[in-house]
Amino acid sequence: MSQETTRLRVNPIACSGHGLCAELLSELITLDEWGYPVLAGDGTVPVWLTREARRAVTDCPALALTLISIPAGHTGPDGPSGLRENSEEAQRRGRARAGTLRT
Repeated sequence: MSQETTRLRVNPIACSGHGLCAELLSELITLDEWGYPVLAGDGTVPVWLTREARRAVTDCPALALTLISIPAGHTGPDGPSGLRENSEEAQRRGRARAGTLRT
C-alpha cells in the first residue's frame, strides 16, 4: 500500500516575517536574515512532523503556509497532477470575471 507525501509551501507574498512557523516547526523551517521562512529541502513533511506542520499552518498570523498532499508515485514538482494547470485556470477565470483578462 502506498502513501501520500505531504509538502509544506510558503506564500512569500502573504508572509509578513513573524517567524512563528520557525518556532513551531524548527525541524523544517529556518529564518533568513530578514526573518522570512526558508524550508528545508523541498518542503516534504515527515510523517512524524505532520501534526506540528498542521499547527504551524493554522497558527500562521499571515496565513502564508499551506500543506499539499501528493499522491504516491507522482513525479511532478508541483504536487498532484494538474495542480499548476488548475491554479492557472482559476486565475484566468478570476481575471475574466473582473474584466481584466488579457488575450
